[in-house]
Amino acid sequence: MEDMLKVGVITATHGVRGEVKIFPTTDDSARFKKLKHVFLDTGKELLPFKIQGVKFFKQFVILKFKGIDNINEIEKYKRCPLLIKREDAVPLLEDEYFIADMLGMDVVTEDGAAFGILKDVIGTGANDVYVVESTEHGEVLIPAIKKCILSVDIKNRKMKVHLLEGLIS
Repeated sequence: MEDMLKVGVITATHGVRGEVKIFPTTDDSARFKKLKHVFLDTGKELLPFKIQGVKFFKQFVILKFKGIDNINEIEKYKRCPLLIKREDAVPLLEDEYFIADMLGMDVVTEDGAAFGILKDVIGTGANDVYVVESTEHGEVLIPAIKKCILSVDIKNRKMKVHLLEGLIS
């Protein structure tokens, strides 16, 4: 399991006082109000930042980091992910999982036959869609609904699915 979880990505600067526009990668953007600090992944290192202010604009979150008061100090971090420690994550409800914990898990059919590997999760609004890479069927999109997803075992990295008619050709 990952120690750090991605909660957003810096998309642009906002104004000239060092604020940044964040595209949230979490289900609950309001969670940023409770966050005290994040880590910025530069690709080479993780930089800790304390959050000084949070605002919301359309689907974005506007963050102000303590000690960053100028657009020039933050502009170089565009497109960098924001991470949090797992212990700072929002508690999950029943049948909720962190995507980072699911990616790469084995997918089997209801009779236990190997089907593929979970490669991605697409948020569609109504329900997520799991992208499974199957050696036999190529890329298969499986809706994350109870009819299709029979079980998810994070510890053993296995998902059991029921393939509705029409999902594979």
